[in-house]
Amino acid sequence: MNNLWDDSLSGFWSAWIIVLTLGSIAFAFWILYANRKTDKVPDADGNVETTGHAADEIEEYDNPLPRWWFQLYVGTVVFSLGYLLLYPGLGNFAGLLGWTQEGQWEEEVARAEERFTPIFAQYQEIPIPELARDEEAMQVAERIYLNNCAVCHGSNAQGGYGFPDLTDDDWLYGGEPEQIMISLARGRNGLMPSWQQLGENNIENVTQHVLALSDLEHDADRAEQGTAVYASVCAACHAPDGSGNQALGAPDLTNDTWLYQAPGQSVADSVRQTLRNGRNGHMPAQEAYIGEERVHLVAAYVYSLRFRD
Repeated sequence: MNNLWDDSLSGFWSAWIIVLTLGSIAFAFWILYANRKTDKVPDADGNVETTGHAADEIEEYDNPLPRWWFQLYVGTVVFSLGYLLLYPGLGNFAGLLGWTQEGQWEEEVARAEERFTPIFAQYQEIPIPELARDEEAMQVAERIYLNNCAVCHGSNAQGGYGFPDLTDDDWLYGGEPEQIMISLARGRNGLMPSWQQLGENNIENVTQHVLALSDLEHDADRAEQGTAVYASVCAACHAPDGSGNQALGAPDLTNDTWLYQAPGQSVADSVRQTLRNGRNGHMPAQEAYIGEERVHLVAAYVYSLRFRD
C-alpha cells in the first residue's frame, strides 16, 4: 500500500509540475498577446492619450508594444518549449534527448579517465622517493592534493586544529612511503579516551607530567605525583618515556608538537581538555574516491614536502 501511495503521489506531483510550468508560459504569453495592440488612435499631430499614470512628472502614453519586442518574446517562448521538449523539466518527462546531469558527469569522468589513466599508471611504476623528486609529476600531484586534501590539511599542507601538519617531521602513523600510502589508501581512526574518572586532581598532575616530558614550564611537585598515574593509564599507548607509538597513532609527547592546541590556547589547557574529554580523529580512506594511481601520486607529494624549503 505504501508503494502504491508513493507512486500515485509521484504521478500527481509530476502532473502538477507539468500543468504549472506550461500553464505559466501560456498565461504569460496570453497577457502579452492580448495587450500587443491598443484601441487608442493618434490625433492629427500624432499624439496619443496617456494612461493616467505619471511618476516624477513623466507620463505613460497608451502606445502598443514595439513589434520587435513582441517578436523577441515570442522567440523566448518558442525556445523554452523546445528546451522542455528536449531536456527534462516537465515532471517525470525525461526529454527526447534522454539527457541527465548524472549521465553527463559520468561521460566527462569516463573521458578524463581515458585521457589521464595511462599517465597515472606510468607514475605508479616509479617508487615514491624517486617520484617525489620529479617536478612535473609533483605539479600533477599538487593539483590532486589541493582538490582532495587541502580542505583539511590546508593548501600549504601545514594543517590546523585537529589536522596534522604534513611539512614537519612529526608523524602519528609514520612518514615513510609505505606508511603514508596506508594512511591515504585505507584511512586512519585515532581515539584518545576520556579520563574524567581520574578526577581533577589527577588530571592536573598528569598534565604537569606531560608538560615535563616536553621540557615545558611545569609544576615539578605535581609532575612527580602524576608519574604513577601516567605509567598506569597513559604509558601503554604513549610509551613510558612519552615518545608515542606510531603503530597505534599515539602522539609523541616529548617534542612540543600539539595537534589539538587551538590558537591562543596554552599547551597546559590543551592537555587538560584532552584528558577530560578525549579526542576522536578520523582520516577518510581516499583510494575508493581517487583511485590507487592518484593515491600513489599524492603519497609522493606528501613525502616530497620534507625536501622543500
